[in-house]
Amino acid sequence: MSYEFLKTSNANGLIRITLNRPPVNVLTIDMMEELIKAFQWAQEEPGSLVLIDAENKAFCAGVDVADHTADKVELMIDVFDRLFMAMDAVEKPLVAAVKGVALGGGYEIVLFCDLVIVSEKAKLGQPEIAVGVFPPVACYKLPRLVSWPRAMELLLSGDAFDAVTGEKLGLVNKILPVEDFDAGVEDYLKKFLNKSPIVLALTKKAAMAGQGKDLSAGLKAIDDIYLRELMHTEDAVEGLQAFMEKRPPKWRGK
Repeated sequence: MSYEFLKTSNANGLIRITLNRPPVNVLTIDMMEELIKAFQWAQEEPGSLVLIDAENKAFCAGVDVADHTADKVELMIDVFDRLFMAMDAVEKPLVAAVKGVALGGGYEIVLFCDLVIVSEKAKLGQPEIAVGVFPPVACYKLPRLVSWPRAMELLLSGDAFDAVTGEKLGLVNKILPVEDFDAGVEDYLKKFLNKSPIVLALTKKAAMAGQGKDLSAGLKAIDDIYLRELMHTEDAVEGLQAFMEKRPPKWRGK
């Protein structure tokens, strides 16, 4: 599938969706529609991880202000919500690689990922409050990722924060030098890409299944995935057998 504002690829277990709308990858309604299709494509593709990165000097500076006007805002919010529903439907772990700034709707994409890699020069944040609006997805996601006071500080101040602060808040997994950032991302991801693709996906599913439940209900949901899905995969059998035979596993992805 060809895109106007994105580039996609799939190689060595890494499915890549690259934002490409110069100069700062501002999201428009049309670009978000493309992203929805790209995430649907990524769900169907064979692979272990889905990497969201960007060309140009920013990861994404947010949603186009022109799409917030009264004649477009309802359509924009509908498309925006469908974008995150499409991300949520991807069973594979989602990885964000942020070299420059990720602000507003761009940072909400990052917040929705399972792993976050940033450069030492990255700037992240939700500045919407400064222009008289709020970020819907961040209002949902941030209180689930950090403490309530921290979430409210980020939402109510609109202040951007740097890579080190993001790491301290638990919102960043890895900080890399700007130089050779792309190579650093691929090197960091090796420890995930050498695992079974189907077990990675089921581990993500299990972690999500326990969210918002008490211990009994959470364990039941997770145990059901373990017993009814994981233990019926060839890779679970292979991994356990390989361990007992003291040899590297040969993953089949099923």
